[in-house]
Amino acid sequence: MIAKLLGADQARQTLLDQAPLQPGGRALDIGCGTGTFAVALKQRHPSVEIVGVDPDERALARAKRKAERARVEVRFQRGFADSLQYPAATFDVVFLSFMFHHLEGNNREKTLREVSRVLKPRGVFYLLDFEVSDPESHHGLFSLFHSSERLRDNSESQILTLMASAGFSDVKKTGTRTVLLRLGRAGYYRASGLSSGTTDR
Repeated sequence: MIAKLLGADQARQTLLDQAPLQPGGRALDIGCGTGTFAVALKQRHPSVEIVGVDPDERALARAKRKAERARVEVRFQRGFADSLQYPAATFDVVFLSFMFHHLEGNNREKTLREVSRVLKPRGVFYLLDFEVSDPESHHGLFSLFHSSERLRDNSESQILTLMASAGFSDVKKTGTRTVLLRLGRAGYYRASGLSSGTTDR
């Protein structure tokens, strides 16, 4: 319900349309919550292995029921973004949507380095998150849902810098979308995994 109010579901639709998932590939949805996006991915790409990870056991239980109702097979697992329990170079595509602003301090760097580690060489990473200026972040309605202090760390330059320093290549912002009843914005970011000849993973 809250995701719909914030406009997150509509914003994620763009990721569904853009993601270069190929038959037989593997995709990871970090911070999958109740599984709406992961289930939609599986419905769109039935031959792709979809994995959703989240620290909230209750959310994961709802995600599993959602997948069962949709009659799709998605592997939901409990885990933390800054300590992913997967071998290096496991996934072709990794998604991180509307959860980066929840991370504090160096957990942001740790998370991006973990994404870089589990992403295959030349795999693709998508980051989608709120991008709100200071005046907007203090708006009463917005502050009901999110910390304006953390959102100030979600500037375009900071996100791009963190992604580049985490070991990705071809880091760029690909778009912006109005969300939260037109009171805020969401930024789309994309990066590639390093080629096997330029990484020591």
